[in-house]
Amino acid sequence: MQRVIATRPGIEPTDAAPAGLVDDGAMRTEFAFELPRGYVGPDGTVHRRGVMRLATARDELLPLYDARVQENAAYTTVVLLGRVITSLGSLGSIDSSVIENMFASDVAFLQDFYRRVNAEGHTRIAVTCPECSHRFTADLAGGRLGES
Repeated sequence: MQRVIATRPGIEPTDAAPAGLVDDGAMRTEFAFELPRGYVGPDGTVHRRGVMRLATARDELLPLYDARVQENAAYTTVVLLGRVITSLGSLGSIDSSVIENMFASDVAFLQDFYRRVNAEGHTRIAVTCPECSHRFTADLAGGRLGES
């Protein structure tokens, strides 16, 4: 099964490289991320790296018909993230039960990541150093702190 990473007229879709490694002007439809803590699977494996795709209108509408969302509107996030996260570590599939069992800090990270890629179209954040007040941009989709 081939997954489309980026599409643009004249450019063939590819699954050979993770989304975001090359900025060739193509529209990004998938965004790699790394969870701050990681999801601990049933076998004890910690899964941190994943991919989230852009949400469609259907992704945002379908949770409204879910009985769990109708009982508790806060559950919308769980259902929505379960739809748009396409991979997480070596897990075969991601659904709402995976999201339910994530640490709260990872769910908060994914909510912010979702908002950034769907509303702002990128994963960059403005950062100010608390020591020297230097302003710079960091990429949420990049490596863990201290890595280059």
